[in-house]
Amino acid sequence: MSDDDYVYDEESGEWLPASELAAKRAAEGVVEVRDAVGNLLADGDQVTLIKDLEVKGAGQTLKRGTLIKSIRLTGDAQEIDCRFDGIKGLVLRAEFVKKR
Repeated sequence: MSDDDYVYDEESGEWLPASELAAKRAAEGVVEVRDAVGNLLADGDQVTLIKDLEVKGAGQTLKRGTLIKSIRLTGDAQEIDCRFDGIKGLVLRAEFVKKR
């Protein structure tokens, strides 16, 4: 298909340019993850904890103000995958972090 081709969109019931429909479908799969104050998070960002958090299974507490480097988004709007010294597979809720 070229950009000049029109495709019928069954959801809206309209004929749309093929490029516009492809962009619309690509945007539907993107999950926005926002921190506690509303900043948009992305892979590789650094975040700071805004609350003391007990880590289940590790017997450790992460204190407020702890810097977490190089986060990864999981596809869930409220979960962030990250690493911290001594804790493997740490997943944090976005509501407890603030972008640095």
